[in-house]
Amino acid sequence: MADYVTVEGARVGVLMGSASDWPVMEKTSATLEKLGIVHECNVISAHRAPRRLEAYCSTAEDRGLQVLICAAGGAAHLAGVAAALTHLPILGCPMKAWSTEGLDSLLSMAQMPKGIPVGTLAVGGAGAINAAILATQIIALSDSDVRDRLLAYRSNQSAATFELPGAPGHPSK
Repeated sequence: MADYVTVEGARVGVLMGSASDWPVMEKTSATLEKLGIVHECNVISAHRAPRRLEAYCSTAEDRGLQVLICAAGGAAHLAGVAAALTHLPILGCPMKAWSTEGLDSLLSMAQMPKGIPVGTLAVGGAGAINAAILATQIIALSDSDVRDRLLAYRSNQSAATFELPGAPGHPSK
């Protein structure tokens, strides 16, 4: 048995360098659920469990994963190491850590060497949600059902932009 969680039918793997990343990455999971994307979530530190990360990444495609979302703070090497271990798209979510409000994490993910790309999102919650949407967009390129759900999500998101619950002339939710 692997020492990481696998979910039957998962198309996205959400990896965190530490359990302390979960309060932010829970937004990724919730957004993927809203979009109907089966996914799995694991804590696998690139520094503390490199062999576990290698095992996870080397089996990801065979298990049906199409995209990996990696969240880490500080040195934030998880996304880069994962990108070196698989050809699957890697989306990086920089976390605020103990210094620089996440700038260190952002730069670590964004400044990858040529040939090992990490699609890096914003620091924190906005990036976590956008990673889920971007992963869904990637999957939607080859799955019309996912595309339909994505378009409905975006339409609902656009409609909600104009709502002012409780304001005169606007219906409350």
